[in-house]
Amino acid sequence: MAEQKVMTMKDIAKMLNVSVATVSRALKDSPNISREQREKIQKFAREHNYYPNVLAEQLRHTRTTPIKMIGVIIPEFVHYYFSSVLSGIEKEANRLGYRIMVAQSAEQYDREVEICESFLQMKVCGVIVSQAKDTKKYDHFHRLIDSGVPLVFYDRICADINCNRVVVDDYMGSYNAVAYLIERGARRVAYFGTDMDLEIGKNRYNGYVDALHKHGLKVDEQLVKFCDSGAQAELVTPGIISMRNRPDAIFTVNDDTAIGVLHTVKRMGYRVPDDVMICGFTNGIRAVSCDPMLTTVEQRGVEVGRQAVQILVDRLNGNHPIDHVEKRIVKTRLVVRGTTR
Repeated sequence: MAEQKVMTMKDIAKMLNVSVATVSRALKDSPNISREQREKIQKFAREHNYYPNVLAEQLRHTRTTPIKMIGVIIPEFVHYYFSSVLSGIEKEANRLGYRIMVAQSAEQYDREVEICESFLQMKVCGVIVSQAKDTKKYDHFHRLIDSGVPLVFYDRICADINCNRVVVDDYMGSYNAVAYLIERGARRVAYFGTDMDLEIGKNRYNGYVDALHKHGLKVDEQLVKFCDSGAQAELVTPGIISMRNRPDAIFTVNDDTAIGVLHTVKRMGYRVPDDVMICGFTNGIRAVSCDPMLTTVEQRGVEVGRQAVQILVDRLNGNHPIDHVEKRIVKTRLVVRGTTR
């Protein structure tokens, strides 16, 4: 499908048979032209999804070369993984002559929509995004694509949009971690996972299930919990550890959750890893600051960010056909430390 051309003031002027200066004044609500003319031009601009190029306006009276800007949306700044992805994005973008404009969705759909609208107004070259947990509708992403703005998903991808993406190998990362726990003697492995509407939730759960089956173990639904934060882990862990047939290992969707499990298990008087083994998924800074240090799956966020920029810039430079969709998978590795035997 051909890209939709982005509307400009010159286009509006030509269609309405007025000068570009008149369009500019109308969009700025200048009193130098009639109210009727202003309203007519403003209405036309709205109907044709025109957004003023804010960056161009700011640079209009300077000799500065226009900035090549990439919009980046992250769910939360506080997570090590997202900050490491952002580091990779910034370094690679800078190397290739681009700047980044970063916004946080705070895991909220409405905020994500607002950010996408802002990026359209700012005329960014392209957008790199990990969708919010709350996002169930994707009109704002379609709007970017329809406006000719290249889009690259990372980490949390939108399965309903056939779009450029770069993710870690969530399935194999999960499979290898659970297989390792079983090989180290675990027979009842609990799974603390995230929303199954998210692709990472499905892939990591499937890796968990397949590792159990491969080793002749059945899935016990009592050991599968929706739990993807340290705070939630502190609430969920006491109940599952107090079961008559408690788990002897817990695999979690991220390090924050794993550390919440670790603190709770120790507080309850159990020994890690002798009584319960624990494995996370991230390999952030906190993984080596807890006692014992955390066994975890390394996601290689910097590499994810670097490749996301490469995909986007290749698209901007016309290195691939318009209908080409680039899908890359970054391999994970299991980092073994003190929370496993």
